[in-house]
Amino acid sequence: MQIQIGDQIIQFHVQYSKRSKISLHIETNGLIIVKAPKGTGEDVIKDAVERHGEWILENQQRLAAARQAPKVKEYQGEERYLYLGKEYLLHELIEPGARNAEELKLELKKFYFASLKKIVARRMPQYQAQLKVKPKTVDIVESATKWGSCSADKKLTFNYRLAMAPPEVIDYVIIHELCHLLHMNHDRSFWRRLGSIMPDYKEKEAYLARFGQFMTL
Repeated sequence: MQIQIGDQIIQFHVQYSKRSKISLHIETNGLIIVKAPKGTGEDVIKDAVERHGEWILENQQRLAAARQAPKVKEYQGEERYLYLGKEYLLHELIEPGARNAEELKLELKKFYFASLKKIVARRMPQYQAQLKVKPKTVDIVESATKWGSCSADKKLTFNYRLAMAPPEVIDYVIIHELCHLLHMNHDRSFWRRLGSIMPDYKEKEAYLARFGQFMTL
């Protein structure tokens, strides 16, 4: 679901369960989870989110800033860069040549975009087969708040920065978004299906929550 406050769109996922009232939670990656009693109407849920709109936007901005907090790279000397969960010197990933810092940053970003595209294309088919789903499109994008997304029209996107994560963490995000083709909300059915493919998915979530802030350019 989503609502609009001013010029900002707030997207959120709803989990229905046996509970007495609505609660809101913002995960470390900026994802908004609304937990609501079974049978709660969509209008009631949207009203609850809207009442907390200012708080939600402030916390999303804070989380986005926290992810940008690590030291800014200078693209020189012995600086190291993450790729598939390991650290590499710049020349091990791209050809530095006679480029300035901004040019090197752009070239490295292109490397991550291209690498993740190949990784997703190689690793996704096995999980598609297991889940018996097929996305309409798959794109690699730049995002400050999401590792992946699944739209209502079955279009998947993956954050290029995932190329910095270990392969099994990339797999988790791939499976997560593929499961949304079956269950758009983070309800119990969603987590059961995800867990049936990757039982230790919480470890992968924890990795992104802990180290995601360091997966930057």
